[in-house]
Amino acid sequence: MGTTTCLLMTLCLGIVSVSCEGLLHRQKRIWIIESFKVEEGWHGPYPYMLGKIETEKEFQVGFHLRGQGVDLEPKDKLFIETTTGEVFVNGELDYEFCSVLKLTFEAKDKFDKTLNSRLGVEVEILDINDNPPVFQPSKHTVNLKENVSQGEVLTVVRATDEDRKDTNNGTFDLKIVSINPKPPEDLEFFLEQQDTTGTIKFKGCLDHPKSDTYTILVEAKDRGEMVQLSSTCTVIINIEDGNNHPPTFTGQTGVGSIKERDSGVEVLRLQVSDQDTKGTQAWKARYTIHGDKDQNFRITTDPKTNEGVLLVEKPLDYEEGSVRNVSVSVENEEPYFSCKVNRRPPKGLWDVETSIGHPPLFRQVTIRVEDVNDPPIFTPAVKNVSVDENVAVGWYLETLTAKDLDRSYANTFLYMKGNDPAQWVAVDAKTGKITTTKILDRESPYVKNDVYQVTVFAVDDGKPPMTGTGTLNIHLKDRNDNLPQLEMTTMGMCLSDEPSKVNITAYDLDKDPYSGPFRFQLLGDDVKGKWSINPNHGYTVTLVKENTVYAGHHQLVLEVFDQQDQGVRHNLTITVCACVGTYQCSMQRSSGANIGVSAVVIFMAAILLLLGRSHTILQVLFRGIYKLAYIAT
Repeated sequence: MGTTTCLLMTLCLGIVSVSCEGLLHRQKRIWIIESFKVEEGWHGPYPYMLGKIETEKEFQVGFHLRGQGVDLEPKDKLFIETTTGEVFVNGELDYEFCSVLKLTFEAKDKFDKTLNSRLGVEVEILDINDNPPVFQPSKHTVNLKENVSQGEVLTVVRATDEDRKDTNNGTFDLKIVSINPKPPEDLEFFLEQQDTTGTIKFKGCLDHPKSDTYTILVEAKDRGEMVQLSSTCTVIINIEDGNNHPPTFTGQTGVGSIKERDSGVEVLRLQVSDQDTKGTQAWKARYTIHGDKDQNFRITTDPKTNEGVLLVEKPLDYEEGSVRNVSVSVENEEPYFSCKVNRRPPKGLWDVETSIGHPPLFRQVTIRVEDVNDPPIFTPAVKNVSVDENVAVGWYLETLTAKDLDRSYANTFLYMKGNDPAQWVAVDAKTGKITTTKILDRESPYVKNDVYQVTVFAVDDGKPPMTGTGTLNIHLKDRNDNLPQLEMTTMGMCLSDEPSKVNITAYDLDKDPYSGPFRFQLLGDDVKGKWSINPNHGYTVTLVKENTVYAGHHQLVLEVFDQQDQGVRHNLTITVCACVGTYQCSMQRSSGANIGVSAVVIFMAAILLLLGRSHTILQVLFRGIYKLAYIAT
């Protein structure tokens, strides 16, 4: 090879930080003088000769290599014999790290002069099958209901291979290699591969009683030509028991009888058998009562035994029937499911027949009702009577009558008075006749909304004796038996140069039309010009005092009439006094104080008269002195 030719055939020097791909890109600008091929993963011995770089003899003074595999990663995998140009492999190479090693070749003469700097050597690493496919994850657990339909996806497995993807080494196949335990003839698991994933499905019917768990081993094997590598993953299929066995009645326990009037009592228990797994919804029984038109019964499920517990919800009456017949149905909480394989075609899913639901099973139940001593019953239980208040003592009100519905007991009754808060009535012990013992008063606090209520007991002579209760509502009609009353009869008024006023309010315990509004009238000849009522009709009127009324205590007579013009006279006590600031008239004055005031007034008046003062001045002074004296007392 000539000098010029050697100088033109160059190979790019790699930089330490440049990647394998970067060197491959820059290689286009370098002349390659030699190329070699080597398989990855050679296990030795090392070193071994890869090949020799040939040059003209005049250049065979010193040869050097730099780049990947020498002083760049992967370091120390290659070296060249400086005097012969022989290239050696010094360690295991990895295709997955770098598929081509790029190096620069340098030749020097005997004067240690570099004769080239752009010549290159390329080492291609051949991929071998050194990576098996790997599952991620390597274990799958799937929980299935027994009634899952064929063809549904159970799980998806995934694998990867680090070998070159476009080679047989990096291409793999997925398949099921084992299933433990062996499925029955009506069940087949299969795998559908899509590139690097596999979907696991099944054909036919799942059957929990035959096996509740299957362990499927899935293999991923590559297509390597020299050697085929593989790995496996495990898929665990857990089958939850479904309802493919309906419950059946097996027996009945309990007395099957109930005393009338009892409630919340257990009558009997119904037993069932179910082949599904205990404690599951496929095993748990649900009971329903039929033919119980009055809803006397209730049935529940004992969670431990799965029995149907029949209870009396509403009391029964022996007189309405000594026997009750009902029917009870049972089914599971989870709907019944069945699956049957009719045909197994070689391709596609099988011909499978499924059904959901099962007719419930029924059982007739008879309950006997035992007769007991029933209490007497008043018919009707409540009576109403209207009567005027104030009727005479001994007045007949009503008769409360009871009867006995028992067939087995012949009882007699004794009537007794129950609730009578005002003690107004008496009850005949033999007949239940009710009469008054006192005057009835509608305005009594024991009367609510014009009604006085009495209860009566009827006690039989059975064993044990039973008691019935009847009620009499006495509606009291109002009569005008109450006179108008005043809320206040003693009051004070201020001494003033102008007329003074005070309110007077009346009320009546009777109701309309025997009460207000009222008519008011002042009596007496001495009230004219001093006292008046304005207005004189209503519930509240105004008493007016003229300025001519002197200070002191005044007695007035006020007559008040209701709407029936029935009137009553009331005595009013009015105290008139001088009011200063917030001071108001006192309702009571001591007699000693009144005497002292009178004496002072008379004394001052006498002095003024002696001094010959005018009559008008005397009046003004007299009033002022009286006010001061009154306040002082």
